[in-house]
Amino acid sequence: MIIGKVIGTLVSTRKLNNLVGSKFLVIESASNMGTDKRIVAVDQVGAGIGDFVLVALGSAARIGALKEASIDAAVVGIIDDENDILDTF
Repeated sequence: MIIGKVIGTLVSTRKLNNLVGSKFLVIESASNMGTDKRIVAVDQVGAGIGDFVLVALGSAARIGALKEASIDAAVVGIIDDENDILDTF
């Protein structure tokens, strides 16, 4: 799991049927998370631009998103108090 900040949304009008209705967010990962700087994640918790979030990766993302689809990242939580993590960006 990584910590990231929502920096945008992504629209895909053509996608797999089991992804229809999914919201896609562009996430910038914290600098010390050891992942690519930006990823796309399926949002199941209602996060928005500017929110700091927890993102599950790999098979945990598919389980967390409750989708039988090719999901590699899913937003699984919104961080309540970002003051504790601001120095990681």
